[in-house]
Amino acid sequence: MSAAARVVVSGVSHRFGPRRGLEAVSFDVAAPGVLAVTGANGSGKSTLLRILAGLLRPTTGSTTLELAGKEVPRAARRRHVGLASPELAFYEELTARENLAFAATARGMANVHSAVNEALGRTGLAARAADLVAEFSSGMKQRLRLAFAVLHRPRILLLDEPGSHLDAGGREVVERLVQDACADGLVVLATNDPTESALARERIELSGRGLDHPA
Repeated sequence: MSAAARVVVSGVSHRFGPRRGLEAVSFDVAAPGVLAVTGANGSGKSTLLRILAGLLRPTTGSTTLELAGKEVPRAARRRHVGLASPELAFYEELTARENLAFAATARGMANVHSAVNEALGRTGLAARAADLVAEFSSGMKQRLRLAFAVLHRPRILLLDEPGSHLDAGGREVVERLVQDACADGLVVLATNDPTESALARERIELSGRGLDHPA
């Protein structure tokens, strides 16, 4: 992880049907560092992270991801971006280890076994690796989402409400992951939690009108 990472967002907005999911926003942030994205529920925090991850196309504007001064093609973002989102679901009939191994194999990663073990260890799931996800609490599933996000040691880590459902130990995991990732990488946190926001060196607040307001 030696190449500097940069994210440039220019006039990005998004509509979901007749309603606006994200008002136009622009910013330029570079590694090393942490950016907190705050705003009312429905202002577009999760939408923005999905756009940055390449999972959703903006209605207007553009996003650019750079590594060492070179733009990362949209199709290649998945190799350099890790996303932990409440929308991420797992195969409940598989174990935690099997879910991560499937994800690592789908990414074409080398050394799948060691990568999975490392991710499980970093998120405090090593002792539960062989347990079925169906047996996991909401907090354990959130830890697994974090493990999924850091599995491939991404240069850019996107965390959507990372402390959701977590106990004190889980929140310490989030803090460690953020500190590790921002040493020479870039972390973007979508959060309204003051403790999580305090991890950031820069902050932006989305100006969307929140839930139940027509565009």
